[in-house]
Amino acid sequence: MKKIFKHAILAIALFTGLSFYAQNRDLDNFRQPDQRGINDFEAKKDSASTFESVKLRIGGASTLQFQGLSQDHDGTPDLIDLGSNFNLATANLDLDLAIAKGVRMHLRTYLSSQHHTETYVKGGYFQIDNLDFVSEGFLGNFMQHARIKIGHMENNYGDTHFRRSDNAMTLYNPFVGNYLMDSFTTEVGAEFYYFCDGWLGMVGITNGKLNQNVTDKDQTSPSFLAKVGYDSQINDDFRFRLTGSLFHSAHNNARGIYLYSGDRAGSRYYSVMTDVDGNGDGFRGGRINPDLKNEMTAIMINPFLKYQGLEFFGVFEYAEGKKIAETDNRSWTQVAGELLYRFGSQENLYIGARYNNVSGELQGGDDVSVNRYQFGAGWFMTKNVLMKAEYVKQTYKDYPAADIHAGGKFKGIMLEAAISF
Repeated sequence: MKKIFKHAILAIALFTGLSFYAQNRDLDNFRQPDQRGINDFEAKKDSASTFESVKLRIGGASTLQFQGLSQDHDGTPDLIDLGSNFNLATANLDLDLAIAKGVRMHLRTYLSSQHHTETYVKGGYFQIDNLDFVSEGFLGNFMQHARIKIGHMENNYGDTHFRRSDNAMTLYNPFVGNYLMDSFTTEVGAEFYYFCDGWLGMVGITNGKLNQNVTDKDQTSPSFLAKVGYDSQINDDFRFRLTGSLFHSAHNNARGIYLYSGDRAGSRYYSVMTDVDGNGDGFRGGRINPDLKNEMTAIMINPFLKYQGLEFFGVFEYAEGKKIAETDNRSWTQVAGELLYRFGSQENLYIGARYNNVSGELQGGDDVSVNRYQFGAGWFMTKNVLMKAEYVKQTYKDYPAADIHAGGKFKGIMLEAAISF
């Protein structure tokens, strides 16, 4: 029954999407899911409205990788002997609805993913950029600069989540893998934005839960978010953006804080750092979770510079916290930089490299680090179709002998085909 339901949804999405494709499918204050959305972060704020009536935009994404990786470590039992073949094809279904002037809804459903192969909802939100539905002109001057988002949604901590692969939605990511410390979680909450002359400010609050329930009373405190930044197209050739973000959760004694383990879809590097008995990273292969599960404060700083076709995006991140059984805080640091050159007709080709390092303290007291190098290239065959190739090498250093990551490393080639509409 689940398979029939999933196939029916996919068929409806594809046929409906194709039937609307020739029409104007653009929405107000909306990040385009094709090449036009590259290097967008928060959806652009525009007080002008094109709303005439309720409008449903059905979209989606599909991605397929060919994986050719090898891996090794110093421990026992042996790691899985990886072959070269295709990974599971993943698919998303997106529903975006313009409800009223300056008001829209977004809902994303994972039709298939590495970890949960069944169809399930990732999350969604209401985005409010105008309050005329309250009364004509209500707070009009203020809402020219302000925005409200409410939902069970992807939280806006840092800028890396705007460039990451979100299950099948991989068009925004110039590489195949996400960052080592992959900050991504979906919680029920609200975010309040203010945009003015290139400046951006955001404050948010969530209920601190990835898995919603009413049975762990007083076990979880709210999570708080904040972001401030500047983003401006200085001239025709040069764009500059710099943001700083904060995440804080005072305690979570129920299921824990999921900022670095909230992605239930799974990583792009299948079965790496997993042994023949099934122990290890599993569906989160290649990612690093600091495991600051019960208390955490994290900050992230992200510079983005683009001069003509040359593009740089950077990450500095610091996280501190502890698990419930620990008395002292542990800290982790992530640094990363990616350099791309986009060229060709409409910048439809690119080459680039990314360096990513994470270092921190394990619960047992060992100081460890992980390095990753990625070299990639991409070709937008159309604005909706992207072909990528990547060489990746990742090494684990100073892990204790009993840890599966001791002397660990993996490397090889990844190919990815991405479609988004």
